[in-house]
Amino acid sequence: MTTRTSSTPSEADHGDPGLDAIMSERRQLINLAYRLLGSLADAEDVVQETYARWYAMSPGQRDRIETPGAWLTKVSGRICLDLLGSARARRESYVGEWVPEPLPDRTEWIGGRSGGANADPADRVTLDESITMAFLVVLESMTPAERVAFILHDVFRYPFAEVAEVVGRTPAACRQLASSARRRVHASQEFATPKARQADIVRHFKEAWEAKDVEALVGLLDPDATAIGDGGGLVSAALHPVEGGDRIAHGLVHVFDHAASAVTFLERTVNGQPGLVAQQDGVTISVIAFDVAGDRIKHIWAVRNPEKLRPWTTC
Repeated sequence: MTTRTSSTPSEADHGDPGLDAIMSERRQLINLAYRLLGSLADAEDVVQETYARWYAMSPGQRDRIETPGAWLTKVSGRICLDLLGSARARRESYVGEWVPEPLPDRTEWIGGRSGGANADPADRVTLDESITMAFLVVLESMTPAERVAFILHDVFRYPFAEVAEVVGRTPAACRQLASSARRRVHASQEFATPKARQADIVRHFKEAWEAKDVEALVGLLDPDATAIGDGGGLVSAALHPVEGGDRIAHGLVHVFDHAASAVTFLERTVNGQPGLVAQQDGVTISVIAFDVAGDRIKHIWAVRNPEKLRPWTTC
């Protein structure tokens, strides 16, 4: 297996070219694991476990590995595949709806200070169309094998012969898995709304919500819109999706009316798309992602689980 993307500059200041080369794969591995798992915390654990397995080998064993970056990718992919299987069982006991962990734009990280050697790995996750909340939600509908085959091949451009080494199936079977996943993605996609237009719609939504203007909110929402909240049982959130623009609009105003203290909304980039961050007394209480089709909002994902808001606590 060979690596497909160039690595970032060294994150290990040890003067050891071999060690530097190994540690420089970290960004690639974080990018892969986050897309496969939808959780930055889990992605960090996967990368840590991958490096632990690397250093558990003897120097001689490591020297015999022709392409260390490829070895690290394969191990990370296999760990993710195992975790995806167990994650389905864990989420059956999750309180309410489970939404992928949202990520801020790197330029907004830590109040606008982009990363350095000590920045959180979230700052090094590349934001593109394969990281939007809508895309990650579609990935959640796939089987673990479909998800791994699709991400490795279609996003990271690994050939199926190499994908097969991770998934443990034949290249032909991996091709079918990726094809099935691709159909799911295509079926979920609609006409792409330009990002500037999305930002305008989200801004109007924010203003209407702040004004408690139900009529304006309904006008911005698709009649069949769906809103999903993720509190993880730690904070209040709707346990089931709220469907219909009118129900969503009234529910949003109700939330505002019953807030313990004033809520401030900030326009922020959420997983590469225009979104909102809700703060109360200077503390981030919710990150809201949107799926905009045409001039209407079709999906809203509000992540309130504080364990998933770690990358946003200093934004």
